[in-house]
Amino acid sequence: MPQQPPIRSTPPRPPRPDASMSLLTNVMDHSLDDGYAEAAARRQTEGAGGMPKTVRAKLGLAAGLVLAALVVTVGAANARIAAPVVAKERQELIDRVERETAAADKLESSVDTLRDDVSARQNEALKKQGGSGQADLVGVLSGAVAVHGPGVKLVVDDAKEATGGGNGNPRETSGFSDTGRVRDRDMQRVVNGLWESGAEAVSINGQRLTALSAIRAAGDAILVDNKPLVPPYTVLAVGDGERLSTRFQNGADGLYLHALQENYGIRTAISVEKDVQLSAAPSVIVRTAQPSTEKGTS
Repeated sequence: MPQQPPIRSTPPRPPRPDASMSLLTNVMDHSLDDGYAEAAARRQTEGAGGMPKTVRAKLGLAAGLVLAALVVTVGAANARIAAPVVAKERQELIDRVERETAAADKLESSVDTLRDDVSARQNEALKKQGGSGQADLVGVLSGAVAVHGPGVKLVVDDAKEATGGGNGNPRETSGFSDTGRVRDRDMQRVVNGLWESGAEAVSINGQRLTALSAIRAAGDAILVDNKPLVPPYTVLAVGDGERLSTRFQNGADGLYLHALQENYGIRTAISVEKDVQLSAAPSVIVRTAQPSTEKGTS
């Protein structure tokens, strides 16, 4: 039989290193990134040669306090420098106000003196024309002199909650934006009703009414002879108190005022007074009418 060649055995190859093991070995050998390592080394070097953090913080706080103290000191110095100037300007302003006030008081005194002189001259002229009795009567009726006597006191005030009315409200459609407010036309009717009921002299909030007086409105304010009044409106009328009160309340204008009270909440109160005092009108311009001789054209 032919002999078989001997079988050679090849030596085993050395095992190849695993890639994962190589990566783990690298991570373990270089557990800290190079950049982090450099930063750590730099901080260690700076800490060894620099000052501690607490010292740096204290130095920063001290610098801030010094800066704040410097700012306050500079502000106080500036204020101390400007104080005399401000005091001088303030004193000059006070002196100016006092001078203007004294001048206004002097002018007001002159006006009162001239008013008394005009009133005296008017009374003197009336006496020459028709005697003392007629002069007194004309003075009372014209509002040129102060009067007192029995009469009535009528107080008219806005509603407690003055609100606008709904659709179809006659006061709203007439231009009233607030139905709970007393208007100039209301006071016109009140005053005219008192005159018609027999009042001899009338005033509103101390403002004496004459034949030349006008009651108007400026916004929400009521003007009497261009002087604004504020509610409540106190109307004083000299006359036969009981008769004046009864005739006014039963008349058309008194019923109109009662309707305002019932429908819109306007507050009213009337009382009979034993003695009512009315001051004279501030100024009364005397005018005389002259008959016209010219014939009218057809």
